[in-house]
Order: sequence, then C-alpha cells, then structure tokens
Amino acid sequence: MNRWLEQLRSEIERSTAGLSDADWKRAPRGAWCSAEIMEHLGRSYGSTAKLLELGLGSGNHPQVRPASLQQTMKRLVSVDLGFFPGGLQAPLAVLPQGDEGPVALERALNNLTRMEKAIAAAEERWGDSQPVAMHMILGPMSSPQWRKFHYLHGHHHLRQLRKRVRSKV
Repeated sequence: MNRWLEQLRSEIERSTAGLSDADWKRAPRGAWCSAEIMEHLGRSYGSTAKLLELGLGSGNHPQVRPASLQQTMKRLVSVDLGFFPGGLQAPLAVLPQGDEGPVALERALNNLTRMEKAIAAAEERWGDSQPVAMHMILGPMSSPQWRKFHYLHGHHHLRQLRKRVRSKV
C-alpha cells in the first residue's frame, strides 16, 4: 500500500480503537457524529474506487477535461499545500446515510483497500504524472494527487472524530 494510504489506514485504526456506542454517536449540535464521519470517509473511498474502476474497465485513456482556474486553485490549496478547509458541504453521493459506527468503519477500511487497488491499477496503466480521473470539485488529478487528497481529507475528519471522543461532546 502507498505511504499516504498506509498512514491513513493506521490513523483510522488508532482513532477508532475501542470506541464505545456512545463515542460513535456523540457530536456537537448540527455536526456529524463519529459514525457519520466514518461513513462519509468510506463512501468517499468507494466513490473514488468506482470512478477509477469504470475508467479502467472502459479500456480507454481517462476522459478528463482541463481544470478550471477555480479547480486549479482549490487543488493547489488543498492537495499541494495541505490546507483542508472545514465547513464545506459534502457532495450528495458521499453523505452519511445512517450506518452504525462499526459498520461504517468496516466499510471505510474495505473501501480504502479497494480504492488503493484501483489507484495502483490506474497508475500502472496510465502512469503517475497524468490525470487518471476527474474529482468533482478539484478537477483532473493524477494517482499521487488522489492518494494525498484522500489522506488529507481523512486526516481532517479523523481530527474531528478524535476531538469528539476526547471532549465527550
């Protein structure tokens, strides 16, 4: 597994080790609980895996369009500089649907493995310098960019999860 995603898996496992039912459900008013955070992450890994698997299955080079200036700036800030802003609305496809914490955790870890395999297969077929798929907000991204994005996105949410568990709020 790639170092970004290996580090992410380790952080997920450490952050969720020993969580009680109450820990999974705890959240500040209007915010996602730990189970919803984990479900969101699992859905995002599954969505990326599916996007890449469809591209690989077509046999054609990925259909990507040039990035808009807005996409380029967002990718520069989030992926290249590592600043992941909070308070953004997640796309509908990756919103939590009500999975229990342990179910969400299992899905996240399974989809993380599936996504890494899809990224590795895309990288093997098309290389690591060309875009392999379009991110709906950040535009075209290469395999290394997808890995780093998912690490930073996961790290951002796992900090939130750990804060909820520590503060008991």
